[in-house]
Amino acid sequence: MKDRLSYFISKYGLIARKKFGQNFLIVPDIIERNVDRAELSGKDEVLEIGPGLGFLTDALSRNSGRVYAIERDSRLTEILRKEYSWPNVTILEGDATKIEWPPFTKMVSNLPYQISSAVTFKLLEHEFEKAVLMYQLEFAQRMVANPGDHNYSRLSLMIKAKANAEVVEKIGKGAFWPKPKVDSAVVILEPKPAEERLNLNENLVRALFQHRKSTVVGALKKSHHILGLSRDDLKVAIKAIEGTPYGRKRVFHLSPMDVLEIEEHLKRENFLKNLENHSGGNPKRDV
Repeated sequence: MKDRLSYFISKYGLIARKKFGQNFLIVPDIIERNVDRAELSGKDEVLEIGPGLGFLTDALSRNSGRVYAIERDSRLTEILRKEYSWPNVTILEGDATKIEWPPFTKMVSNLPYQISSAVTFKLLEHEFEKAVLMYQLEFAQRMVANPGDHNYSRLSLMIKAKANAEVVEKIGKGAFWPKPKVDSAVVILEPKPAEERLNLNENLVRALFQHRKSTVVGALKKSHHILGLSRDDLKVAIKAIEGTPYGRKRVFHLSPMDVLEIEEHLKRENFLKNLENHSGGNPKRDV
């Protein structure tokens, strides 16, 4: 694989573009392990975000029925189309956080770090069977954090509401070209059964976690604008907010079920009737 990388660098004068977060995975064993973890078959349609130089894409094409590879860098899509003749790979040029994704059963990707959050939230809105994804280690640790952990975040809670996540391998900097400044990790995501998933109001969750170390009541008061409440509205809503379940609990101790109870309380009090979810419309996601 290093020989293949040298070939691309020599032939195309290849330089990794920081603005696209390009760090190419160049260790064949890691690629093969991730393909094995995905448990692919000829029936699977696989989505890959950021195929880069096609090393992972090549392995996916050999083990699945169809691969959809979304690449933002037009220079790389040109290289992929020239260098490979995959019969079952469709290369889609565009920003994966903005374009519509084709139907897929599984996702396997080495994600560009700067779109990790947006892609993960977008993934949770889709039906899929399994995802094997590479993230920055710190981000991966937030994904699997539990209520009360120092790094428990909006991301942690929203994942717990819809999926099971597990960090299965830590990856050092030397597995990539060029070497990133941080270590990485492989995360497996599997959706919970439909009857166990919680579709929480995203703006309520955002309002709470804007002030994750505050109490629930304090966070809701400070984030009233996210709830669609003006200062005058807040004066009327104070009683309902102060009667919120878990009102004295710190936000970073909340479970998804706790948030659902808070949401149901605010709905009964008519303070969420005009609050809309914005799931997937804005790629810039705080975590």
